[in-house]
Amino acid sequence: MSRSDLERLSKEELIELVLKLHRPEKTSRTSSKPPASDRKARREKARPGGAKPGHDGHKRALTPDPDQVVEHRPASCSACGAVLADDLPAEVISVHERIDLPLVRPVVEQHRRLRVTCPVCWTRVAAPRPAGADATPFGPRLHAVATYLKTFQALSYERLQGLLSDLFGLRLSQGGLMNLLRRAQGCFAEGRDAALARLRQARVVASDETGVRIEGANSDHWVFRCDDAVVHHAAPSRAAAVVGEVMAGHRPAVWLSDRYSAQQGHGERQQTCLAHLARDVVYALDAGDDLLALRLKLWLDKAFVLARSLTGLAASTLARKRRDLERDLDAILKAPATCDLTRALQAGMRRARDQLLTFVAFSGQVDVTNNACERDLRPAVVQRKVTNGYRAMWAARGEADVRTVVATAALQTKATPFATLLATITA
Repeated sequence: MSRSDLERLSKEELIELVLKLHRPEKTSRTSSKPPASDRKARREKARPGGAKPGHDGHKRALTPDPDQVVEHRPASCSACGAVLADDLPAEVISVHERIDLPLVRPVVEQHRRLRVTCPVCWTRVAAPRPAGADATPFGPRLHAVATYLKTFQALSYERLQGLLSDLFGLRLSQGGLMNLLRRAQGCFAEGRDAALARLRQARVVASDETGVRIEGANSDHWVFRCDDAVVHHAAPSRAAAVVGEVMAGHRPAVWLSDRYSAQQGHGERQQTCLAHLARDVVYALDAGDDLLALRLKLWLDKAFVLARSLTGLAASTLARKRRDLERDLDAILKAPATCDLTRALQAGMRRARDQLLTFVAFSGQVDVTNNACERDLRPAVVQRKVTNGYRAMWAARGEADVRTVVATAALQTKATPFATLLATITA
């Protein structure tokens, strides 16, 4: 802002500008920033140097089924020197474990086709080609390990290449790794289609999206979630058309999301994520002294309490509590605001007025926050920060298929990522 612009500002506008410049930075409490980005506060009882205070001691649990047990008996008496027989009764006085990793090397099975001459007709006969001889030489477990390390441990091609070489003695080019990962990702198309089919029949759907670089351009990673499926989708756009492509015309009874415009109008009814509003309200409280922000916080606290106790309330009690919340909300939205932050909050809540208490009509079937989708997106965000995105769209969409199958399996059976990867690739 130039000097002439400053001179044209009124006294009130100058005061508001100064207040904006002195507002506190946003943290994980007041925005969607991750907790790791917060400045660490000094503890009141911290020791010199900032070290953490000590904790109660604990011991590592012993392995219930060790691979080998070695018993150590005394050979002679320490008092008189008598020889102690091996069949004397003994008791265990202590247990010590030694844990190590075995040497891991690839198991190479080499197939040789032989040709022999028939002793009757002198025809040279060759053995038939074994099954899979024209396919990749790499087995399903290697495909699963590489996919797990690339997708869920966020290793680049170079680091993955070095890890396979250093730990397993397996030398692969980066082009070979790319082909290996592309083959593995193709195994997840069927599971992705099954998850999509369940999503397109769901009554309640939650959705969120985050930015990602694909082929050097700004793109987006979307996630859609229902009771029995999680669908990840990579797209070059953040527009509402992406939702139309994924949902294929299906309109659920309730759509849960933040207030982003592309997330609006995809369900019969909409539930706005109250956690996003709560973070904005906390920031308004930290940055200003408008009592309206405190009223909004108290109102949201009551809404969260109602959401937690929803299934245990009688219909009449539920209706009364909803009327009370709606009456209080109307009063808050009509009250004058003295801060631009609270005015913005009021404007946003007016636009989402009919989307704030939708959950009350669905008896515990609709969450009031979109935190589940944000947790589903977190690994993709970590991948983006570590690798800076994808060089090709097929890689982004293939990885989205992998995350879809793994997240859906975890939702249904609590299976670990590697177990799901190995089962899918082997099948």
